Amino acid sequence: MSSDPVHYKPDDSMKSPRFVGVRSFLKLPMVTDLEHVDVAVLGVPTDWAVGYRPGARFGPEGVRNASILLRTYNPALKVDIAENLSMVDYGDSPVWPGYHLETLEKIQKYLEPVYQADVVPLIIGGDHSLTMAELRAIHAVKGKVAVIHIDAHGDVLDDYYGGIKHFHGTVFRRAVEEGLVIPEKSVQAGMRGSIHPCDVGQAEELGFNVIPWDEMSEMTPQEFGERVRSIVGDTPVALSFDIDFIDPAFAPGTGTPEPGGPTTFEAYKYLRAIGGLNFCSMDLVEVAPNIDPTGVTAITAANTCFELLSLLALSKREGLLGKKTTLGEES
Repeated sequence: MSSDPVHYKPDDSMKSPRFVGVRSFLKLPMVTDLEHVDVAVLGVPTDWAVGYRPGARFGPEGVRNASILLRTYNPALKVDIAENLSMVDYGDSPVWPGYHLETLEKIQKYLEPVYQADVVPLIIGGDHSLTMAELRAIHAVKGKVAVIHIDAHGDVLDDYYGGIKHFHGTVFRRAVEEGLVIPEKSVQAGMRGSIHPCDVGQAEELGFNVIPWDEMSEMTPQEFGERVRSIVGDTPVALSFDIDFIDPAFAPGTGTPEPGGPTTFEAYKYLRAIGGLNFCSMDLVEVAPNIDPTGVTAITAANTCFELLSLLALSKREGLLGKKTTLGEES
């Protein structure tokens, strides 16, 4: 990253009330020039590929609105995201409502310049299908990556409804088939609940390292972090966090809620344990504020984004963020 003195930060909420001004994420400046930028927060308002409850198209708006409550210092990780990261709100990707495959192409083209600039995007969805465009964009610019996929569901189904190949539950199968990820360097964690019989063992057959919630919940966060690091190593990694990983008692506003998961506090402890990796992309998906009138899901999602930014701040402090690294071999 550039050492130029230009450094983008949030507005100071002690100088002006939080409810004043445009609701960018964390009240960051709205900037599309990526010079001197470490992290670009951006929205992907799409949910045309969900199988049950729609509403994730409103996720970026809801998370931005809730983010005005955030501050910049993470006492658990002892890092200030504003001091360590030059951050901007990059706006929203263009989408075509009702045209899923075309929307994936638009998202990919929107993201490619971000990766070309060696900026890490924090992508706020939107349903999980957007991760396909994210991984295609990374691959087009840099090559294969490892994935840390934290979710209640594996998203490795082959198809939906007798032949639909691109849906929010097929993403990581398609990513392996297209040669976008390195499955043996990747981790899927948090899966639980009832599943389709055809889904049993599919992630492992594709080569992913799977840590289901029953196993994960018996691990300390430190043990989880060590396990993930032993798999990923220094491979550049994209982190994909589905809000339904968190128990719906704490985040009910999501399309396919899955009871029996972690509390918000527990989820954050596991996230904090995987700091210091070579992150090249992050996303948070499946937030549907319209089906949570309390607003707690958007608040939880905004704070999850803060935890993700804290991980990026740690990577920046350790010289990993924006590191000119050759990613995996081209397929």
